[in-house]
Amino acid sequence: MSANKIAKECGATWGAVKYQFGDIDGLWAAVLQRTAERRGEQPWRNDPVGPLDRRVSAIVETLYRGLTAPDSRAIENLRRALPPEPAELERLYPRTAAELASWKHRWARACQQAFDGLEVDPVRLREVAAFIPGAMRGLVSEKQLGTYSDLEEARRGLTNAIVAYLGGHE
Repeated sequence: MSANKIAKECGATWGAVKYQFGDIDGLWAAVLQRTAERRGEQPWRNDPVGPLDRRVSAIVETLYRGLTAPDSRAIENLRRALPPEPAELERLYPRTAAELASWKHRWARACQQAFDGLEVDPVRLREVAAFIPGAMRGLVSEKQLGTYSDLEEARRGLTNAIVAYLGGHE
């Protein structure tokens, strides 16, 4: 989608958008920053004494709800339009790439904080933090495409698998 078309749909001119954001890279970075602000703090960080299964379930359910929200769909569409290779993304859209990279770091930190006070292998926690966004996008995609699978059961299964893995049960 062109920035000019987006500007027109918002009732602005590309000149006004360019003045405000500098270029398309500035616009995309601002969109990502705004959606992060709207998302706010992750609610699972409010349970510093909960057991492992409750903390994992809170993450899975929060991500599932969040990934079906309009902001998430907008982000997914934007990401689809961007180059998939980090080096090319950084070359063409450095501010957008920096914002997306900051999300990765914030997500990793949020995952660590979500399990504060529990004996969780830090390597396994990093692995879970790396795969869970993609796994949740897969479940949301199933919901959006339509499926005969029970997605509530799928989320429970994913939660149980993560709990077993983080709890040291292979």
